[in-house]
Amino acid sequence: MTDQPTTLCEGNYLRLVKRGHWEYAERTNAGSAVIVIAVTPEDKLLFVEQFRVPMDAPTIEMPAGLVGDLDAHDTMEAAARRARGEETGWQASEVKVLMVGPTSSGMSNELIAFVRARGLTRVHAGGGDESENITVHEVPVADAPRWLTEKMAAGYSMDPKLWAGLWLLDRNPDGTPA
Repeated sequence: MTDQPTTLCEGNYLRLVKRGHWEYAERTNAGSAVIVIAVTPEDKLLFVEQFRVPMDAPTIEMPAGLVGDLDAHDTMEAAARRARGEETGWQASEVKVLMVGPTSSGMSNELIAFVRARGLTRVHAGGGDESENITVHEVPVADAPRWLTEKMAAGYSMDPKLWAGLWLLDRNPDGTPA
Protein backbone atom coordinates (compact mmCIF):
# COMPACT_ATOMS: atom_id res chain seq x y z
CA MET A 1 0.00 0.00 0.00
CA THR A 2 1.65 3.22 -1.11
CA ASP A 3 -1.06 5.78 -0.32
CA GLN A 4 -0.16 8.38 2.29
CA PRO A 5 -2.29 8.19 5.45
CA THR A 6 -4.90 10.89 6.09
CA THR A 7 -5.89 11.80 9.64
CA LEU A 8 -9.68 11.62 10.03
CA CYS A 9 -9.81 12.50 13.73
CA GLU A 10 -7.36 12.91 16.58
CA GLY A 11 -7.97 12.85 20.31
CA ASN A 12 -5.69 12.91 23.33
CA TYR A 13 -4.67 9.26 23.01
CA LEU A 14 -5.83 7.97 19.62
CA ARG A 15 -5.80 9.03 16.00
CA LEU A 16 -8.19 7.64 13.38
CA VAL A 17 -6.38 7.32 10.05
CA LYS A 18 -7.42 6.41 6.50
CA ARG A 19 -4.96 4.92 4.07
CA GLY A 20 -6.45 3.99 0.71
CA HIS A 21 -9.81 2.45 1.61
CA TRP A 22 -8.62 1.24 5.05
CA GLU A 23 -9.44 3.04 8.30
CA TYR A 24 -7.53 2.22 11.46
CA ALA A 25 -6.50 3.61 14.85
CA GLU A 26 -3.06 4.70 16.01
CA ARG A 27 -1.96 5.37 19.57
CA THR A 28 -0.56 8.87 20.00
CA ASN A 29 0.74 8.48 23.57
CA ALA A 30 2.52 5.12 23.50
CA GLY A 31 4.27 2.85 21.05
CA SER A 32 3.11 -0.49 22.35
CA ALA A 33 1.71 -2.38 25.33
CA VAL A 34 2.71 -5.30 27.55
CA ILE A 35 0.77 -8.19 29.08
CA VAL A 36 2.44 -9.62 32.18
CA ILE A 37 2.23 -13.32 32.99
CA ALA A 38 3.01 -13.55 36.70
CA VAL A 39 2.74 -16.34 39.29
CA THR A 40 3.15 -15.81 43.04
CA PRO A 41 5.40 -18.02 45.19
CA GLU A 42 2.17 -19.78 46.26
CA ASP A 43 1.65 -20.85 42.59
CA LYS A 44 -1.21 -18.40 42.03
CA LEU A 45 -1.64 -16.64 38.70
CA LEU A 46 -2.30 -12.89 38.90
CA PHE A 47 -5.36 -11.47 37.13
CA VAL A 48 -6.89 -8.01 37.37
CA GLU A 49 -10.55 -7.04 37.13
CA GLN A 50 -11.74 -3.63 36.03
CA PHE A 51 -14.60 -1.96 34.20
CA ARG A 52 -13.65 -1.07 30.62
CA VAL A 53 -15.67 1.73 29.01
CA PRO A 54 -15.24 0.54 25.37
CA MET A 55 -16.68 -2.86 26.33
CA ASP A 56 -19.27 -1.37 28.73
CA ALA A 57 -18.52 -4.36 30.93
CA PRO A 58 -16.16 -5.57 33.62
CA THR A 59 -13.13 -7.42 32.26
CA ILE A 60 -10.68 -9.96 33.56
CA GLU A 61 -7.15 -9.39 32.28
CA MET A 62 -3.58 -10.20 33.04
CA PRO A 63 -1.74 -7.14 34.35
CA ALA A 64 -0.95 -4.87 31.40
CA GLY A 65 0.37 -1.45 30.60
CA LEU A 66 1.51 0.95 27.92
CA VAL A 67 5.12 1.36 26.81
CA GLY A 68 6.22 4.96 26.37
CA ASP A 69 3.15 6.70 27.76
CA LEU A 70 5.11 8.24 30.64
CA ASP A 71 8.66 8.23 29.27
CA ALA A 72 9.76 8.31 25.63
CA HIS A 73 12.76 6.12 26.55
CA ASP A 74 10.60 3.46 28.22
CA THR A 75 11.31 -0.22 27.59
CA MET A 76 8.92 -3.16 27.52
CA GLU A 77 10.61 -4.58 30.61
CA ALA A 78 10.28 -1.31 32.54
CA ALA A 79 6.63 -0.93 31.51
CA ALA A 80 5.94 -4.53 32.59
CA ARG A 81 7.52 -3.94 36.00
CA ARG A 82 5.58 -0.70 36.47
CA ALA A 83 2.19 -2.05 35.35
CA ARG A 84 2.44 -5.27 37.35
CA GLY A 85 3.54 -3.39 40.46
CA GLU A 86 0.86 -0.68 40.22
CA GLU A 87 -1.96 -3.06 39.37
CA THR A 88 -1.15 -6.10 41.55
CA GLY A 89 1.23 -4.93 44.28
CA TRP A 90 3.84 -7.57 43.39
CA GLN A 91 7.48 -6.88 42.40
CA ALA A 92 9.45 -9.26 40.18
CA SER A 93 13.16 -9.98 40.30
CA GLU A 94 13.07 -11.02 36.62
CA VAL A 95 10.99 -9.97 33.62
CA LYS A 96 11.48 -11.45 30.16
CA VAL A 97 9.86 -10.40 26.88
CA LEU A 98 8.62 -13.58 25.21
CA MET A 99 7.09 -12.30 21.98
CA VAL A 100 5.71 -9.16 20.33
CA GLY A 101 2.88 -8.86 17.80
CA PRO A 102 -0.16 -6.83 16.75
CA THR A 103 -3.16 -6.58 19.07
CA SER A 104 -5.68 -6.30 16.25
CA SER A 105 -3.87 -5.95 12.93
CA GLY A 106 -7.02 -5.05 10.99
CA MET A 107 -7.97 -2.20 13.32
CA SER A 108 -4.82 -0.77 14.92
CA ASN A 109 -1.07 -0.47 14.51
CA GLU A 110 -0.59 -1.17 18.24
CA LEU A 111 1.89 -3.89 19.18
CA ILE A 112 1.71 -5.94 22.36
CA ALA A 113 4.38 -7.97 24.12
CA PHE A 114 3.86 -10.99 26.34
CA VAL A 115 6.23 -10.67 29.30
CA ARG A 116 6.88 -13.38 31.90
CA ALA A 117 7.58 -12.14 35.44
CA ARG A 118 9.36 -14.35 37.97
CA GLY A 119 10.66 -14.05 41.50
CA LEU A 120 7.60 -12.20 42.82
CA THR A 121 7.49 -10.44 46.19
CA ARG A 122 4.42 -8.62 47.52
CA VAL A 123 5.09 -4.95 48.26
CA HIS A 124 1.53 -3.56 48.57
CA ALA A 125 -2.13 -4.48 47.97
CA GLY A 126 -2.29 -3.34 44.33
CA GLY A 127 -5.37 -1.78 42.78
CA GLY A 128 -3.76 0.53 40.21
CA ASP A 129 -3.04 4.23 40.30
CA GLU A 130 -5.43 7.02 41.37
CA SER A 131 -7.28 6.85 38.02
CA GLU A 132 -7.98 3.10 38.23
CA ASN A 133 -10.29 0.86 40.23
CA ILE A 134 -8.65 -2.55 39.92
CA THR A 135 -9.44 -5.72 41.86
CA VAL A 136 -6.57 -8.21 42.04
CA HIS A 137 -7.36 -11.93 41.76
CA GLU A 138 -4.83 -14.57 42.75
CA VAL A 139 -6.00 -17.84 41.20
CA PRO A 140 -4.26 -21.21 41.65
CA VAL A 141 -2.56 -22.00 38.33
CA ALA A 142 -4.33 -25.38 38.07
CA ASP A 143 -7.75 -23.70 38.48
CA ALA A 144 -7.15 -20.75 36.10
CA PRO A 145 -8.88 -22.11 32.94
CA ARG A 146 -11.98 -23.12 34.94
CA TRP A 147 -12.02 -19.81 36.83
CA LEU A 148 -11.74 -17.81 33.60
CA THR A 149 -14.55 -19.83 32.00
CA GLU A 150 -16.77 -19.22 35.04
CA LYS A 151 -16.06 -15.47 34.88
CA MET A 152 -16.91 -15.44 31.17
CA ALA A 153 -20.21 -17.25 31.89
CA ALA A 154 -20.92 -14.61 34.58
CA GLY A 155 -20.76 -11.85 31.95
CA TYR A 156 -17.17 -10.67 32.17
CA SER A 157 -15.56 -9.61 28.91
CA MET A 158 -12.60 -11.90 28.25
CA ASP A 159 -9.70 -11.20 25.93
CA PRO A 160 -8.66 -14.39 24.08
CA LYS A 161 -5.04 -13.40 24.81
CA LEU A 162 -5.65 -14.71 28.33
CA TRP A 163 -5.47 -18.25 26.97
CA ALA A 164 -2.23 -17.41 25.12
CA GLY A 165 -0.91 -16.17 28.46
CA LEU A 166 -1.81 -19.50 30.05
CA TRP A 167 0.15 -21.29 27.30
CA LEU A 168 3.17 -19.04 27.86
CA LEU A 169 3.09 -19.50 31.62
CA ASP A 170 5.42 -22.49 31.52
CA ARG A 171 6.36 -22.66 27.83
CA ASN A 172 8.33 -20.53 25.44
CA PRO A 173 6.59 -19.37 22.24
CA ASP A 174 8.09 -22.33 20.35
CA GLY A 175 6.58 -24.81 22.86
CA THR A 176 9.78 -25.69 24.69
CA PRO A 177 9.61 -25.67 28.49
CA ALA A 178 10.25 -22.30 30.11
